[in-house]
Amino acid sequence: MFWLSALRAVVELLLWSFLAQAALALLTGRQRKQNPIYRLFALLTMPPRRLLACCLPQGAPAWLIYGLSGVVLLLLWLGLAFFRQIA
Repeated sequence: MFWLSALRAVVELLLWSFLAQAALALLTGRQRKQNPIYRLFALLTMPPRRLLACCLPQGAPAWLIYGLSGVVLLLLWLGLAFFRQIA
């Protein structure tokens, strides 16, 4: 049960990082690459984005990779919450 809660916490951290990165991208515009906080969030969210990018075709746009990564993490988080309730 502990491992399930720990995994859910990591997924939740990644989800919050995706949301914060999106908010910073909207606030800072084109200069987001120089923002150190944006780069920290990009570093945290890199593993799920790379994993999903391997599953998509080679020319998939970045916005699609970001969006699908967020959706997959949300579904995983909800699935873990459901599994925790029945376990």
